Amino acid sequence: MIWLRHRWLPLTALVAATTALVATILWAASATSTGGWPAGSMMGPAGDGPVSSLADAQTAAGRFAQRWGLRVGEVMQFDNGFYAELRDPAGNSATEVLIDPDTGTVGLEWGPAMMWNIAYGMHPAARGTCTLDPDQAKRIADQWLQGHRLGEHADAADAFPGYYTLHTLRGDQVVGMLSVHCATGSVWHHDWHGRLLQMHEPDTQ
Repeated sequence: MIWLRHRWLPLTALVAATTALVATILWAASATSTGGWPAGSMMGPAGDGPVSSLADAQTAAGRFAQRWGLRVGEVMQFDNGFYAELRDPAGNSATEVLIDPDTGTVGLEWGPAMMWNIAYGMHPAARGTCTLDPDQAKRIADQWLQGHRLGEHADAADAFPGYYTLHTLRGDQVVGMLSVHCATGSVWHHDWHGRLLQMHEPDTQ
């Protein structure tokens, strides 16, 4: 499942990826032993081949999104692959996926999308208790960046089920992203992407 080019990933990214992979294997074994996978599994069917553009990534992510009645929002291309935000029919942020550039296979992004998302992740819940609003999440993100990514600051927070994801900016340029848990305030930096190459934000929300 881990298709990113590991030689480019820092140690922290490898630790996060390995943790998510182990959790995924345990979750898969549990799902199988109790009678099958949840309604929408974390990995889509095998892709249709290499993905080399934002348009190709959007098409691949769209096929995955349809299984849950979702649609594709923002799409980003990084050194290590493609990322897409999935939205519900009302336009709310639902979950996040990665698209393998070599095969076109789509799966839930490890990290917050797997571990914190209470609607589409590994630990679904009927409801969650969020104590932080978007402005508070942004302040927490900025405090974390001041201590870990000097020169970067957070953009506005997008609310996903159970957490917020924010772009990180250097000046006015997007350079990455991080997530903030909406109840605990824990920060999870998406350091597995690599350098941002290009992105597309749909005109309609």
